[in-house]
Amino acid sequence: MSRFANSSSTRRVFMMQVATAATAVLAVSEASAQAMVDEKDPQAAGLAYKADATKVDKAKNPKFAAGSNCANCALFQAKAGAAAGGCPLFAGKQVSAKAWCSAWAKKA
Repeated sequence: MSRFANSSSTRRVFMMQVATAATAVLAVSEASAQAMVDEKDPQAAGLAYKADATKVDKAKNPKFAAGSNCANCALFQAKAGAAAGGCPLFAGKQVSAKAWCSAWAKKA
């Protein structure tokens, strides 16, 4: 009988460890997904990314139109009204809803 009691206790400890590890993995992946794109990042620089669309140099970026930003871009992946969201151009990072880059495409 003690053999089964010990086995049950070991299984319970194992399950608690698995649950703890899964929670830790989710917390780490959520934290890394929250990293914002840096304007100095090579990918961002190549796309003329600006965290604040009002600071886009119109002479260098003739495609820029007043009022265009990530929040109204077809590539922006966030709920309406979100301050930041994902973009497939910057995998694993978030862009500001107020940002702009040269890949901007009007949301349908």
